[in-house]
Amino acid sequence: AITRLEALDQSEKHPDHSILFIGSSSIRRWDEIAADMAPYHPIRRGFGGSRWWDVAIFADRLIKPHKFRALVCFVGNDITGAKNDKSPEEVVALFVCVWKKARAHQPDAPIFYIAVTPTQARAAAWPKIREANSAVRKFCMGKPNTHFIGTQSIYLDAKGKPRTELFVADQLHLNRDGYLRWAAAIKSQLDTVLNAPT
Repeated sequence: AITRLEALDQSEKHPDHSILFIGSSSIRRWDEIAADMAPYHPIRRGFGGSRWWDVAIFADRLIKPHKFRALVCFVGNDITGAKNDKSPEEVVALFVCVWKKARAHQPDAPIFYIAVTPTQARAAAWPKIREANSAVRKFCMGKPNTHFIGTQSIYLDAKGKPRTELFVADQLHLNRDGYLRWAAAIKSQLDTVLNAPT
């Protein structure tokens, strides 16, 4: 998967004011990202099934080939309800590893962390996922030019249950309406931090 992304680095041309998206399958599956993120110019570099450990290992290969106006990260597979789940503290530590590599590459570029989405498929793990989201949010609040994009209010209904109508049949990945709402939340934060789209 990383080799395929590196091949795209050779075949695609992107302006220096692009927004680089890295992470797991929700980034990889976002086929309409260019239209949804307009007028921002996205670079999509997600690979399916990845955890923060994987993104940390390949961070240099995902990040260093690009110049970007901002970096947006989403990784949703570290806490799933499995025995080998990462703790919230480990999620933060792995994100920090990627954050440091991004900072070393482009010290002035804002970094955005998209909260892990509440889903029906992982409803049992939601309390721990929410704890990890809160821990990362605390880290982001304490670092300059680092921002947390919350999504809980978008994907939970009035009873606090995942909104199943915003997901495909697996109740894990977003459908078209789910992506449109995701894009709106991301662009709102980009607009706030970057002042105005290029």
